[in-house]
Amino acid sequence: MEKKDAYIALGSNMGNRAGNLSMALELMERNPHIEVKKVSSSYLTEPWGKVNQADFFNQVCWIETDLSPWELLKKLQEIEIKMGRQPSEKWGPRIIDLDIILYGQEIVQERDLIIPHPYAQQRLFVLIPLQEINPEIVFPDSGMGIREVLIRALGREEKKSIKRID
Repeated sequence: MEKKDAYIALGSNMGNRAGNLSMALELMERNPHIEVKKVSSSYLTEPWGKVNQADFFNQVCWIETDLSPWELLKKLQEIEIKMGRQPSEKWGPRIIDLDIILYGQEIVQERDLIIPHPYAQQRLFVLIPLQEINPEIVFPDSGMGIREVLIRALGREEKKSIKRID
């Protein structure tokens, strides 16, 4: 299969949050089918969805892979399990969370996999690091560039705190 660019959002709000992000990146890089091309800064962000929990450390990485979207999802879930992630409540605390944000210009609408990620265009903790690593991104579902999407999200989420930490 030909190689595709994909973007993965990483998040952690349990234990050594910075260490968890680093470990997830290291485990991705160990996979011969995943090449990490670029990694954003880390950001400290308030929880989204379920707010009564610790703040998250978030990052986005740009990878190149010859895995299909489903194979990539399976590999990311294996990393989450290896790092000790347990099934938990929706938007609850987690050691590591790895989400496929974009996979090439593909649109996937399946029960267990939606690409682009259904909430990506609403979440500053995805959009800000995504723009940092590639300001030329266009979302295939909306046709909007990252800059326009980010401006719209900032208007809605101005009360949310997000702070670059490295």
